[in-house]
Amino acid sequence: MSKNRLRLTAACLIAVAMFAILVFLPWKDSLIRFVAAVEQMGVWGPVVLVLVYIVATVLFVPGLILTVGGGFLWGVPIGLVTISVGSTLGASAAFLLGRTLLRETIAAKVEQSPKFRAIDEAVGEQGFKIVLLTRLSPMFPFNLLNYAFGVTRVSFRDYFFASWIGMLPGTAMYVYIGSAVKSLTDLSSGNLDTGLGGKILFYFGLVMTVVVTLYVTKVAAKALQDALPDESPPAAPANGESILD
Repeated sequence: MSKNRLRLTAACLIAVAMFAILVFLPWKDSLIRFVAAVEQMGVWGPVVLVLVYIVATVLFVPGLILTVGGGFLWGVPIGLVTISVGSTLGASAAFLLGRTLLRETIAAKVEQSPKFRAIDEAVGEQGFKIVLLTRLSPMFPFNLLNYAFGVTRVSFRDYFFASWIGMLPGTAMYVYIGSAVKSLTDLSSGNLDTGLGGKILFYFGLVMTVVVTLYVTKVAAKALQDALPDESPPAAPANGESILD
């Protein structure tokens, strides 16, 4: 079988799987039930969540519920490590697919976009920086960008570490939110009594996590606009339109 036919076959199989998951299955309810099931897995829970996160990223399934669920189940330290590992490995898997089996398919999707051409041009000169800034900025679709970077000139090493570092602030915020939801549940049920000082520290930490994350994304968006050529994206996508369309 030729390489082109192999790539086409792989693309079709992945497309069929994505269609089945996103259209025929109630994926949101399934994810919520999955998070609840993971809680019963003990020490294997984080491992299973990492594996599912990788598959979800490759299949374009939003990982927000999994991210918040990790914080809800294990709190910030374990939840952050688990989700960070899962999201980074998932992004890396999509990158490698975009660079190999699905290269022609992804290239055909993004090559007509002047915004993507601007990213590609900038990546050739400063790959780590551009990947880092796009990860910190909320202006780009996470799952599609994983594949799109595969057809750029950025090295896998720069992509891996820049993605890992760049996704940490947003991951930390949503994991903290998940942990906060669990804490609020325990407080309302009377299972957790931290006193006035503990409650103040809890709410202060939640607010500061959100504020810092929003500030970082704002700074990153400005830095990215300055770093890209003239075709840099002026605003976030509206009405569900992809920034790479």
